[in-house]
Amino acid sequence: MSTPAIDRILRGPSGLGTSGLQFRPQVSVPEVPVPEVPAPEAPASEVPVPEVPEAATEVRAATPGFRLPPVHVLPVPPAATATTAAAASPAAEAPSGGKPKAGDPIPGLYHHPIAEPDPVRVEALSAELKVWAMEEVELYPPEWEKDFDGFSTGRYMVACHPDAPSVDHLMLAARLMVAENAVDDCYCEDLGGSPIGLGSRLLLAHTALDPLHTTTEYHPEWEASLSSDAPRRAYHSAMEYFARAATPSQSDRFRHDMARLHLGYLAEAAWDQADHVPEVWEYLAMRQFNNFRPCPTITDTVGGYELPAELHALPAMQRVIALASNATTIVNDLYSYMKELASPGLHLNLPVVISEREGVSRKEGYLKAVEVHNELMLAFEAEAAALALSCPVPALPRFLRGVAAWVDGNHYWHQTNTYRYTLPDFW
Repeated sequence: MSTPAIDRILRGPSGLGTSGLQFRPQVSVPEVPVPEVPAPEAPASEVPVPEVPEAATEVRAATPGFRLPPVHVLPVPPAATATTAAAASPAAEAPSGGKPKAGDPIPGLYHHPIAEPDPVRVEALSAELKVWAMEEVELYPPEWEKDFDGFSTGRYMVACHPDAPSVDHLMLAARLMVAENAVDDCYCEDLGGSPIGLGSRLLLAHTALDPLHTTTEYHPEWEASLSSDAPRRAYHSAMEYFARAATPSQSDRFRHDMARLHLGYLAEAAWDQADHVPEVWEYLAMRQFNNFRPCPTITDTVGGYELPAELHALPAMQRVIALASNATTIVNDLYSYMKELASPGLHLNLPVVISEREGVSRKEGYLKAVEVHNELMLAFEAEAAALALSCPVPALPRFLRGVAAWVDGNHYWHQTNTYRYTLPDFW
């Protein structure tokens, strides 16, 4: 099977022609067990392709009809094939004039459009997720139900994980996403959050993911604390489901990435308390921690397989994951710009920090932030392609394809979520 995301990872955006690439025959990749959820199997196949010339100086757009070089294509469940119809166009065309329409992509933003997520999966996932959030962990009061629905987590996760074998696999990611948002909203942001005392709250919440190992006397008090507020209930429940389906290595990887996220939350809170506007490079450093990394890094668990720990730990893999996560987080800064502009005080995002620190207009800051995103995206694609070529173990390119699909799905969700986001009038 060929998709724009797969093509660009294995082809590379510039000077990384792969016409001579031959992967070794596919080896068995251990399946991640999910109780009572058999993963569909599809036979691997050979995909022939004509010779592809290298392009040393320009970024190649994902071209409809372009075929991969001869490789063993990894099985993808039939339900995941809805995204294969999308023909990718790397960057949005600037409109002829005026503000983009609702649901338009950001003009000039390098991205790869995808097809609409499978509506049957979206509906099934959304319904199951709502039962978990509203009834099982009592995450939100009834008056927040409209915002919960408006977030469209089901559509988000189906778009980001096209190779998930089942709705149960998608639920692993969806619960964690909702729990992370609850912690952000209730501890950090506009639903009761505050920078004051955030470190203590995050530390205790993190023990719902990374359990406390203590004495017999004090263990019951900690255990009782796991249900003391909604974010901790959600973290604890979501992590229990995830750990049952994941390998120990995958669970530990996720806990590590969540510690990174919480560290980023604390840096942002410290700046807020001090009324400090960081330098642009400092802001980008914070965003490397306070970003989406915990989401794409679990793409193998949600896909029903494992990227071995020694491959995940490769410095080249760590860089690829960081670049993808940084780019997707700048997407959030750009699409949520108007929403954050309406919040009290000076809400830090990349366009605002560029404007403040480099002494340019808000429009110039925003447009430069688009350029920053594009550079990160191109670096992600180039280095992911190089890594796939240098280490053709079947699980590795499959994982890179999953991360690329997550990047595309994340952009799709931000672009199309008009309940939450509108674009500024900068064009």
